[in-house]
Amino acid sequence: MARHSAALTSLCNCLRGMPPVDVEWTSVIALANQTLTTPALIDFVDKFAPILSEDVCGYIRQIYRRNVLRNNRLVAQLEEAVIAMNDLGITPIMLKGASTLVTAPEERRGVRLMSDLDIMVMPDDARLAVSALCAIGYDVDYETPPESPRWHVELNRSQDVGTIDLQRAAPGPAYLYQSFGHPLNHCVPAPLGRGRVYIPAPTYRALMLIIHDQFQDYGYWLGDLDLRHLVELRDMSNSAEGLDWKELASLVSGELMKNAVETQLFALSELLGVEIPQELRSRLIPRLQFMRQLMQARFPATRVPFLAMMMLDLGNYRKMANDTIQPTARRRGLWSLPRMGTLQFLLKAAVAVRAGKA
Repeated sequence: MARHSAALTSLCNCLRGMPPVDVEWTSVIALANQTLTTPALIDFVDKFAPILSEDVCGYIRQIYRRNVLRNNRLVAQLEEAVIAMNDLGITPIMLKGASTLVTAPEERRGVRLMSDLDIMVMPDDARLAVSALCAIGYDVDYETPPESPRWHVELNRSQDVGTIDLQRAAPGPAYLYQSFGHPLNHCVPAPLGRGRVYIPAPTYRALMLIIHDQFQDYGYWLGDLDLRHLVELRDMSNSAEGLDWKELASLVSGELMKNAVETQLFALSELLGVEIPQELRSRLIPRLQFMRQLMQARFPATRVPFLAMMMLDLGNYRKMANDTIQPTARRRGLWSLPRMGTLQFLLKAAVAVRAGKA
């Protein structure tokens, strides 16, 4: 697996559309495959095909064409699922890749590689939504235990190319969304074929994607780079609607969330050249976290010792958690060490090979 700075720098330059200079293609393609960004290289190939090898062009174009076919099937699958829920009075919210499939122009549909369809419904509609999907042939492959703080259910059918991940809350810890109000306040209705869905407004969608990577996937604690989602944020910023960085900053509350969001924005600026306001990429802790990400990408053996950098935000995490738990619950000191189970989980995750992460 290509995890070193030369491959990462070259891959990011290709994704930015920069001319290829001294590219070691075996490492770059390996890293693109690992980070699930190979289809996104199609623009680079189309731009520089005359000076690229036939093998590189042929491979990337083949992956892109296959992804176009796969994503077209995902769109048809998504429309069928939405119609089934609509028939029972449910209008779902499209999350992550599902929202991309609904909003992307057809000619750009194959750029993003995705593994499943993330759909959100209101908590009172969750059981009815599961019933609607089971009625058209889906089976429940996994459902979180009743005591889980975050409910979701994975459903699949043998004829489909992807699973449905049905959720009843936005990605990440609920306390990060306390100041946002009702999710539908940040969504707009949209058609999907014969169905009806809600699409998160661009800035809210971007923030949910960052929260997903940094907290639901533990990327902030592990020092992970999700290059595929950085490309998606770049494309959202470059779209006709664009992203309102001041609005995004206004939705962020607390030092922990601020540090995590700005770390992602700093990476977006440094790796993909997105213009981010200076005040959102100038503070020390996000800069240190980005340096950690680059170091870990170059030297994977540093992933375990760099877990100590969670201490930079441990007090912020404790403060936010203590402010949101029930008053009768046992509060932990701001600088008390993480529980042994938490440390063991993070150690295991730090050495695991995780698809989509650099």
